[in-house]
Amino acid sequence: MRNLRRIDGSVLKSPPDLRLTAAAWDAATDSLLCAFGPTQDNVLLELKRWHPNGKTFEPIASWEAPYPLPDLESDEILDLHYFSDSLTACVILRGGDIIVVREKPQDGEEKVEIVGSVDAGIAAAAWSPDEELLAIGTRAETLVYMTKDFDPVADVTFTREDLKASNHVSVGWGKQETQFKGRGTKALRDPTVPEKIDEGILSGFDEKNFSISWRGDGAYLAVNSIHEESRRIIRVYSREGALDSVSEPLDGLVGALSWRPAGNLICGVQYRDDGAKVVFFERNGLRHGQFDLRISKEELKTWASGISLKWNVDSSVLAVLFKDRIQMWTMGNYHYYLKQEIIMSSRNTQDAPVSLIWHPEKPLHFTMCSQQEVRFLTFASVNSIGTLKPPHDYGIVAVIDGKHLKLTAMRFANIPPPMSQQEVMLDRNATDVRLSSSSIDESVVLIDIFFGDREHSQYQWSMQTKGRDAPVLVDDKVSTISVYPPDLDSAACGPPTLESAVWHGYSQLAANGTANGDVETSQTKIIFSLSENGSLFANDRRLVRNCTSFLVSHLYLIVTTSQHLVKFVHLGSQDIELELPPDTPESDERCRSIERGARLVTAMPSIFAVVLQMPRGNLETIYPRALVLAGVRDSINKRKYKRAFLACRNQRVDMNILHDHAPQQFISNVNMFIDQVQKVGHIDLFLSQLRSEDVSKTMYKETLRTAEETEGKNNSAEQGTKINRICDAFLKALKGRMSTHSQNAVTAHVCKSPPDLDAGLSQIAELRTANPELVDAAIEHICFLADVNRLYDNALGLYDLRLASLIAQQSQKDPKEYGPFLQNLQRMTPLRMQYEIDNYLGRFQKALHHLCDLKAFEEVKSYTIKHDLYTTVLNHYRYQEARLNDLMRLYADHLSNSNDHASAGLAYDFLSDYVLASDSYRQAHLWKESLAAASLIPFPGLQQRSLAISLADSLTETKNFTAAATIHTDYLSDIPTAARLYCKGYHFTDAIRLSGLHHRPDLLASVIDPGLVEGMTSMTELLADCKSQLSAQVPRIHELRTKKAEDPLAFFDSEGIGGADIPDNVSLAPTDASTTGGSLFTRYTNRTGGTAGTGATRRTSKNRRREERKRARGKKGSVYEEEYLVNSVARLVERVNLVNEEVERLVVGLMRQGMRERAAAVESAMVEVVGLCKQCIPEIFGDGMEDGKGVVAGEVSEGVRPKGGEGILWDTLESSKPIETPVVKEFGELSLLGR
Repeated sequence: MRNLRRIDGSVLKSPPDLRLTAAAWDAATDSLLCAFGPTQDNVLLELKRWHPNGKTFEPIASWEAPYPLPDLESDEILDLHYFSDSLTACVILRGGDIIVVREKPQDGEEKVEIVGSVDAGIAAAAWSPDEELLAIGTRAETLVYMTKDFDPVADVTFTREDLKASNHVSVGWGKQETQFKGRGTKALRDPTVPEKIDEGILSGFDEKNFSISWRGDGAYLAVNSIHEESRRIIRVYSREGALDSVSEPLDGLVGALSWRPAGNLICGVQYRDDGAKVVFFERNGLRHGQFDLRISKEELKTWASGISLKWNVDSSVLAVLFKDRIQMWTMGNYHYYLKQEIIMSSRNTQDAPVSLIWHPEKPLHFTMCSQQEVRFLTFASVNSIGTLKPPHDYGIVAVIDGKHLKLTAMRFANIPPPMSQQEVMLDRNATDVRLSSSSIDESVVLIDIFFGDREHSQYQWSMQTKGRDAPVLVDDKVSTISVYPPDLDSAACGPPTLESAVWHGYSQLAANGTANGDVETSQTKIIFSLSENGSLFANDRRLVRNCTSFLVSHLYLIVTTSQHLVKFVHLGSQDIELELPPDTPESDERCRSIERGARLVTAMPSIFAVVLQMPRGNLETIYPRALVLAGVRDSINKRKYKRAFLACRNQRVDMNILHDHAPQQFISNVNMFIDQVQKVGHIDLFLSQLRSEDVSKTMYKETLRTAEETEGKNNSAEQGTKINRICDAFLKALKGRMSTHSQNAVTAHVCKSPPDLDAGLSQIAELRTANPELVDAAIEHICFLADVNRLYDNALGLYDLRLASLIAQQSQKDPKEYGPFLQNLQRMTPLRMQYEIDNYLGRFQKALHHLCDLKAFEEVKSYTIKHDLYTTVLNHYRYQEARLNDLMRLYADHLSNSNDHASAGLAYDFLSDYVLASDSYRQAHLWKESLAAASLIPFPGLQQRSLAISLADSLTETKNFTAAATIHTDYLSDIPTAARLYCKGYHFTDAIRLSGLHHRPDLLASVIDPGLVEGMTSMTELLADCKSQLSAQVPRIHELRTKKAEDPLAFFDSEGIGGADIPDNVSLAPTDASTTGGSLFTRYTNRTGGTAGTGATRRTSKNRRREERKRARGKKGSVYEEEYLVNSVARLVERVNLVNEEVERLVVGLMRQGMRERAAAVESAMVEVVGLCKQCIPEIFGDGMEDGKGVVAGEVSEGVRPKGGEGILWDTLESSKPIETPVVKEFGELSLLGR
């Protein structure tokens, strides 16, 4: 779909009395070496340099080239090649001389030197693409290979035996005979047998020339020569000089030869009676297609004789050289287009045809040479397209194909090339075309067609008939265009303010008049330009380094990159920042993956479409999310809800954006939405897709939001959930439209969250009286939206048996089952029917209320016991004391049997059943309540004493020494036992008080002093254990973490150091105690939860249980050791905090009894342990904690939970919370001890 447009050029006339005979590129300086002479009148050969922007030739060297062979009137340059690395030119003459010209000769070197000579003369010569080999075809039918230093490599002689190198077998690919045509056709002949066998007959236009062409990689070369004056043969030789293949015979084949650099085709020219064709051969010599040069028989006799071929460096353009002109052909979708025809106005082209030299590095740069002048030309491959501004973005594309102008409006007909919607026949070959809109009627497209001789024609094409009418010629005149074509009479004729590196922006601007290459927003104007190296510029700022094509619409700059992505850059705001989206097509709507090598053709924002052309030439229309969402948002802002809805529906965009983009506006315009959309099915589709998620903040997050939009969205003051708010708004709007939109009302009820099925069914029940004809359709609709079994239950719950029957008929239920059931309900009284329905539906509380209303108390009691409805029934009978007491006793018995003895005791207490109440309290360890209830019976003294002893013993077992001591004091009068219990709980002050209160000073020596000594002993042992544990575990934790930081592999596999494989029973995942960094995988490969080696082990339940035991033990040297030690230290700190107050009471007790040394020893031990705890906390759990939280090492990435032993570690990581840093309580030292 692209045309070749000339964007730069310059021309220089040859010096007087000099004839230009050859030229070569100097790729390093982009200059041209031109050779003048020798001629029949002058044997002087001059070598000059011309810079395309210069006005004169710079002389390099000159020498005489006499006639070495008697049959040559004058010598002739066959090949001129320049080596930029050595500043050396190589000139090969037909007479046989090989001459080297050094621009800067070294000492001892000559400036012009004949390095070799072929006595028989040279017929053709060509350097390999890597400049390492020179292939020379001699006039003695031989092929000579030479190195860059002109040392012979191979010498090959052409013989008859060469014809046996290839045994050609054609299977008829692409032939008409191989196509299936149906049963009625004639018998197909063998496609491998051609209709006519060519013999290789020479054409009358054959100039008997010899040609050589290398493949692009330099591995093979092709030689086109005449074999024994009878036929032409194309021989293919390897780089070593071995014959690879020979072409099949072809009548009319001439000497033109060019091997496509891509390597797949060898091109030649075949003359026929009716014209000429370019024919293609494969490397094996078989034919591989052709195309017609569209030359008449008369033209063959004039300018179309002596054809030669040359491919450009990237194989995109084939130049066909005639005597006075050059044609440029491109291929797309297996069709060859004639894109350019350049005619040289030289007088002597009949004697010296036009020559062309492609630039060796820049694909569309070349020079044209005639005897009198040299032209430097630069072309660009561009799309000739119409405006992209809505609503007149018809997607018009114009394609030049010689005398055919192919036009297609992609918006109406996406016709793949080479076909087109309209085709304009021209009387001469077109060279360029521009499209613009008429200033009178923008639906009319103006087509300006340019020809090589500066002629210009204009056509009009009306889009009112969607392009079905053919374009009409309105102006056919000769005119001079100021911007095109460039004036080649000047030294540099491109745009005066643009360099050749930014031609694309200039060409697009010129092509579309106003819009495709520049953008005007408010007072800002930006010119976009694309350089040859893929850099896209906005004015002077480079946006993209790897751009392959671009388009400019009214909202976006659309760019394709070499990473096979199409990107959209916002242009809509007044302050254009031109933010290029990242390469994240999975998360950013402004970026999308495309097929490899695809390039932009045109865009149609009105229909959200972008047309791409694949490398082969076929077209693909895509609908990028950026354009679709931009159109949807624009329609919502303009309150065109139907257009937005249809865009979402057609492009599979989540319907929630219709609300989420502007929530307050949508809720205020629900009536407008219904009026525009109208169709009941469309409204149902919208309601059924509602979700609580705000898609404008998640999947369709706006990448360019104005302040007004943001403020309007954030100021929404609607209450309640989104789905229910929208459904309520629709229900309110549909109240007056029930005759036409009753189905939508049902949908609104069902689509609420949770679904309001009762309201939907009630809506249908109302239709039975208002619109009976709509009931059946409404029943079918609601059954489609919701589970029919659930609807049946809800219909029963409404106690509407008729509605339930209608719902059941839409289900898979057996009428023999639900029919009798409904009939039985119909015969019941209303209360009994409601009870049966609620009981059937499992609504036991409502069923119980119906039973209560039926005054069936015995049924109520049994139903309450069966379904555990005690609280419900107690609330119902709260004013009927007798029945309340009966039900309360049932409830108390139920609580007692359920082991809820505390609640059962309260219930028995409520019923004044103190015996059962006391027993229940006793079982609940509520000693105060139990003894209080027992005192109200009253119990006999012995029985009450027994109860007190039982309670005291149970409290002692649970280490509630204070409560047990109170019972011994108040109920058993056992003062020594009470004092002993106070001492066990370290409440020495209470024990001393008790002995004084009851006048028992003897207890100080017999009970309290031994209790102090016993408490001091046990506490000292505990503190010593804590100290030894800290001394052992804290250094070990430091050692483990040091090993893990220095050598993670050795840390996780101490036995596998030295390059051995990691055993598969060692996990590499981190644990919840690792607080100093991730695991081996998290730090080096960003993986977690995995194991080394194979993943096939540790997946059985046995291994899982074994892993659990390992983790619990925290064995030394295992991966769980660090976690075990850290948890152990945390538990130790908790234990120290628990005994803190006990130690304080113990120290006070020792001091009161005169044991100062022992008190000092206990306090000293406690202070030391607390100090060690405070010291190790920052080291183990990390410092700089916030909110008491520690650091959790090894962030767990999302993934699939592994099985077996690995799953234990995975569960630990997934379920673990941040480790809380323990806080050590301050210990209050006693000042009397003088520490």
